[in-house]
Amino acid sequence: MSEQKISIITVNYNNCTGLEKTMSSVFSQSATNIEFIVIDGGSNDGSAKLLTQNTDKITYWISEPDKGIYHAMNKGINIATGDYILFLNSGDWLYSNTVISQSLTAMKEQLDIYYGDIIYDEIHQQSKRVFPDQLNFAFFFEQNISHQASFIKRTLFKTIFPYNENFKIVSDWEFFTYAICKREASYKHIDIIITNYDATGISSNTDNHVLMNAEREASLNNHFPEFIADYNYFKHLRDKKAEQFLYIKQHPLAYKFLKAFINLILLFLPKFKKSA
Repeated sequence: MSEQKISIITVNYNNCTGLEKTMSSVFSQSATNIEFIVIDGGSNDGSAKLLTQNTDKITYWISEPDKGIYHAMNKGINIATGDYILFLNSGDWLYSNTVISQSLTAMKEQLDIYYGDIIYDEIHQQSKRVFPDQLNFAFFFEQNISHQASFIKRTLFKTIFPYNENFKIVSDWEFFTYAICKREASYKHIDIIITNYDATGISSNTDNHVLMNAEREASLNNHFPEFIADYNYFKHLRDKKAEQFLYIKQHPLAYKFLKAFINLILLFLPKFKKSA
């Protein structure tokens, strides 16, 4: 069987410096069966000039206004011809020049989704994020796998759905959650660091957390209404336990006295029952 083709899709808007870093990491890959697609949103910071200078190394690129990041990604999906798609946004870069080759070696089962790990690149520090081998609704309710470290079978976007262009932040999370938890898409965690992830992006900005939570809630109510009530109930119990723990930390003596008092009652309770 011939080696599978990887379509790398990069979305960019006015991030020429980040785009150059991303492009350089793609150009340096030892693997040759790579299709590189760049969707630029009509940047005016020199990004289009950079793309023009590297036309011979890019499979396809366009620079024109779009309706947002997920509209741009869907445009890339419609162009892609690879077996699997990796979304590498401008500012992110592949961890090493052999990472695509290593990933292809690990992708033998023709599964729907393969996902690796990332280096979370913040302004003053870097940290490695390793994702679990087993994924479930509880995981996605709180977290997500890395979009920039996931190889998604291109045809999955036709059998599931393309990215939701009504959302600004969580459409990739919605896709993974629905595909894996609702449609039982096959997946595998590969023990490879795929990407250095630029943690200054839109979904990492704390100012966008309110919008992100609102979009996640709308998506969950749409796709998983049967789980929300039960999960929120158990989340409430967990939060209550957290409040109790905080009380214990703040009032240790009062807690010890209360615990001793309860134990004393439990000690004498059988005697009271016998006498009754």
